[in-house]
Amino acid sequence: MKLLSRLLKTVIRVGTLTVTDADGQTHVFQGRPGPTAAFKITDPALHRRLALNPELAVGEAVMDGTLQPVDCSLYEVLELLMSNRSNLRLSGWQSVLMQANKLLRRVHQHNSMRRAKANVAHHYDMSNELYRMFLDEDMQYSCAYFRSPDDTLEQAQLQKKLHIASKLDLKPGQRVLDIGCGWGGMAMTLAELTGVEVLGITLSNEQLNLARQRVAERGLDDRVRIEAMDYRAVTGPFDRIVSVGMFEHVGVAHYDTFFTKVQELLTDDGVALLHSIGRCDPPGGTNAWLRKYIFPGGYTPALSETMASVERTELWVTDIEIWRLHYAETLRHWRHRFMANRDRVVALLDERFCRMWEFYLVICELNFRLEAGEVFQMQLTRDRSAVPQTRDYMAEAERRLLDQARTREPVPRHDAAE
Repeated sequence: MKLLSRLLKTVIRVGTLTVTDADGQTHVFQGRPGPTAAFKITDPALHRRLALNPELAVGEAVMDGTLQPVDCSLYEVLELLMSNRSNLRLSGWQSVLMQANKLLRRVHQHNSMRRAKANVAHHYDMSNELYRMFLDEDMQYSCAYFRSPDDTLEQAQLQKKLHIASKLDLKPGQRVLDIGCGWGGMAMTLAELTGVEVLGITLSNEQLNLARQRVAERGLDDRVRIEAMDYRAVTGPFDRIVSVGMFEHVGVAHYDTFFTKVQELLTDDGVALLHSIGRCDPPGGTNAWLRKYIFPGGYTPALSETMASVERTELWVTDIEIWRLHYAETLRHWRHRFMANRDRVVALLDERFCRMWEFYLVICELNFRLEAGEVFQMQLTRDRSAVPQTRDYMAEAERRLLDQARTREPVPRHDAAE
């Protein structure tokens, strides 16, 4: 416990943490006023593991049940720890680990076509039923857009889709590519409300099968096609390209390839909209626990490194928007829904998985509340004149689409030749 106590004395600068070690001894670590929490350790070997590599060991201990909250929730424990996480740099050994993680990120994020598919399968091919238990009815697994704190998750996810649609400046009959289409919700919404034709691509077999089923059930086979395909294998051209929540799986070593492909696939007057989790601090690495258990090959980019890659193509950045707390609220909804269905998840998977998934949802929410997490939307074109010169058209289109969505009046299909 000596090593762990030494680390916690260095790190806990805000709030009060009470730790009961595996021998039953209580230790209190206190900084300036802030959150309070307590946990107990049930495995003596965990003392050293937590001291040497807390970024990995905390999550693994929660999964194993060897780190247990005492008279508080897991959220409260992690809120206190993450409120102090930046202080890990004050420990020489932890600073070395962080630097090594950053230096090795190109190795961690080497997402060849084969490896990218395996990484996607790790996260998305567990069970569609799992995702039904905490996502909205349309199964949107990305940041929602809360116009009001009172918005339901369903309202906020629809608003997200329409906000994106307004930036694409869509016209009936246009060809649209949806890179990382998930369960097909965005593709179907665009087709129904704007009369475009959409090719959605995914690397997940579970998503592919359910998305195709949903498209058929909504009678959209004539305008929405879902394929299992890597973005690098797509041939164009497309009038519009949209990618929501997929760029986090590209990997920093492949950014130039991604944006070069977008440029290649767009028509001369085409428009692309990239929606991605990002960070408001400098480039770094991926949390070791998230990389190992949740998103192998994943990384949330800084806007600076994303822009540097775009600048090496012939694309114009015609609009950028930063979302701050929208994802924190989205994750709060997901976490509450997940916990309400916890018994069902245990029956579907197991108890260890539930502890893992709760840990994942909590740390991601706290990343957006306490740390550097953000979401950015970037509009890209080949021609600087491809979209109107002011943003007024976005607001007008969004109002029109919201009214249309409320009445659920689909736009009929228009062939490009008409």
